Amino acid sequence: MPNLLATPRALPPLARQERGQGWRRRGWAAARRTARAAGLLIMLLAVPPALAVEPDEMLADPALEARARSISQELRCLVCQNQSIDDSNAALAKDLRLIVRERLRAGDSDGAVLAFVEARYGEFVLLRPKLNAHTLLLWLAPLLLLAATAAGVIRRTRANWATAAQAAAPPLSSAEQQRLADLIKRERDPSG
Repeated sequence: MPNLLATPRALPPLARQERGQGWRRRGWAAARRTARAAGLLIMLLAVPPALAVEPDEMLADPALEARARSISQELRCLVCQNQSIDDSNAALAKDLRLIVRERLRAGDSDGAVLAFVEARYGEFVLLRPKLNAHTLLLWLAPLLLLAATAAGVIRRTRANWATAAQAAAPPLSSAEQQRLADLIKRERDPSG
């Protein structure tokens, strides 16, 4: 079977026109697919994550429940380790959520609840650790990494400049300078 699309000149005018129409149709189809995918992505990002708090755990008082949710967002699930206890379905996370709600019902402040859980499970349970002597490196690591990267970039840039300066042409000798001056003089004075 001959390849009709190989050379456009070999095609009759109608076939060339249809080929162009097909390309346009494929272009619109691709645009529609891209728009659908973008729409789906936006819908997925717009949906808030389902929280793991079960209805039987919720407090009757909406203000206390809001405080409990706020505190739960600050505590790490010790099983999942990168989720808050509010987002985790682990049994230990459920137990921690119940402890938080129990302490709030007892009248503890938010800070007292966090201190109670920290005293019981250690500082690792906090999603945002406090700034202490032993967590100083954790807090300063991003700044140190940024400074080291900037120093490396500056050092490399200076090295490149030095290499470029060394690669420049060596200065002219006195004989070469005299010859250049003579050539320039002849150019300016054509009768010369």
